[in-house]
Amino acid sequence: LWLSLGMMSSAIVQLLKVPEGVQSVTHLGYPEYLLTILGTWKILGVFTILAPKLPIIKEWAYAGFFFVASGALISHVVMRDPFGEIFPALLLLALTVASWHFRPEHRRAAVI
Repeated sequence: LWLSLGMMSSAIVQLLKVPEGVQSVTHLGYPEYLLTILGTWKILGVFTILAPKLPIIKEWAYAGFFFVASGALISHVVMRDPFGEIFPALLLLALTVASWHFRPEHRRAAVI
């Protein structure tokens, strides 16, 4: 639930192109249109994570969340941003890993 809340709130900020979010993404060297792409995929990922069943698609959603959060974390570290700007990405990364690791058995993809 915490992961979904964090991803949904950041997706809304990205889709609304809140000035602080635009400034953050351009500061990292990314184009502004990336906010629309990330926001859309995050919302779809949240719906997937919360939906019953769909175990294979859930794995892809978790992978996407991991790539987004780790990419944001690395981008902020490379830019030598202060910890206050790094922390949200670190928190979302930790929530992604914890949510994936502790998901119920019925929400896991069958291993062949």
